[in-house]
Amino acid sequence: MQEIRNIALIAHVDHGKTTLVDRMIYQANLVRQPENLGQLILDNNDIERERGITILAKNVSVTYKGVKINIIDTPGHSDFGGEVERVLNMADGVLLLVDAFEGCMPQTRFVLHKALQLGKKPIVVINKVDKPNCRPDEVQEEVFDLMCALDADDDQLDFKTIFGSAKQGWMSEDWNNPTSDITPLLDAILEVVPAPKMVEGTVQMQVTSLEYSPYVGRIAVGKVTRGVLHTGEQVSRCKRYDIVEKHKVKQLMVFDGLGKSNVEEVRCGDICAVVGIDGFEIGDTESPIIPLYVRDAFKTFQVTKLAFDKGVFVNSVVPPACAPQDTLIRVALMATHTKEQVDRCVAILVDTFKELGLLK
Repeated sequence: MQEIRNIALIAHVDHGKTTLVDRMIYQANLVRQPENLGQLILDNNDIERERGITILAKNVSVTYKGVKINIIDTPGHSDFGGEVERVLNMADGVLLLVDAFEGCMPQTRFVLHKALQLGKKPIVVINKVDKPNCRPDEVQEEVFDLMCALDADDDQLDFKTIFGSAKQGWMSEDWNNPTSDITPLLDAILEVVPAPKMVEGTVQMQVTSLEYSPYVGRIAVGKVTRGVLHTGEQVSRCKRYDIVEKHKVKQLMVFDGLGKSNVEEVRCGDICAVVGIDGFEIGDTESPIIPLYVRDAFKTFQVTKLAFDKGVFVNSVVPPACAPQDTLIRVALMATHTKEQVDRCVAILVDTFKELGLLK
């Protein structure tokens, strides 16, 4: 099975994220070198071309030394911060891109904070060292101080720094010694970014972004976090208010270079696109839900409190079809962890119900 690395690029607007991704695409020889390097491949939306910024997160992949690197090019403007937070869940590491002249900017702080909270290991890329009056060494110190202020742990503070110019197409560990390509950056990704964790069990995938095709309609994009997803498989889609719908996976695709390729299965850790799940929303998950019913509002409160005291969080809601005064209250445990963790939570809930006399 091919090794995988999932990385997201985060930075302030116009610090060179999309340009760097383009250079990685050229390095992998996925497209011919264009005559005009100023025209970006990924910013293909009309508004993006007009404003010169990335609005929609995009997925591409490159293969380097036999390892598939899924690259998520994220928006850098604060107006699209929600898009950034969602796609960070698909990544196992981040490239923090900082302008060698401007240094750390507000959006850098916002997105980096989210990445550090999620436990992502950063690689710092100080870009545009070819600009006049650039200050790469000072900017590297600014990044370190910023991470300290954002409560980064010791492992995150021990980050690797790569210097270079995405526009000129080179990266190096020493900005005074330019290289001929971006190989040092690709080597750093393989070295620093961990491979995704392989979790066995029932399949689980959360929809983190969407695409549209005039032929098949809306396409759900997300990372398989558990099990193996197969073409033609029957899956359950969990929505808000504990609504579960049955669907069939009609088509399954993985990102291959600039496009997608059809596959029969997608293993845990890979990012994929799914066709056949109608009416989905961002945040929906293909995950089992465990319903437990209580016909007494006070005992529902007792179940929630006792379970919480034992380390299990449950979500108590009144089903949409019920009137507010109805005492039928559903307690649901979302199975967002491994099978062993779910089994443990269910056992604790069963003991709690027995303790309250709701089960014999």
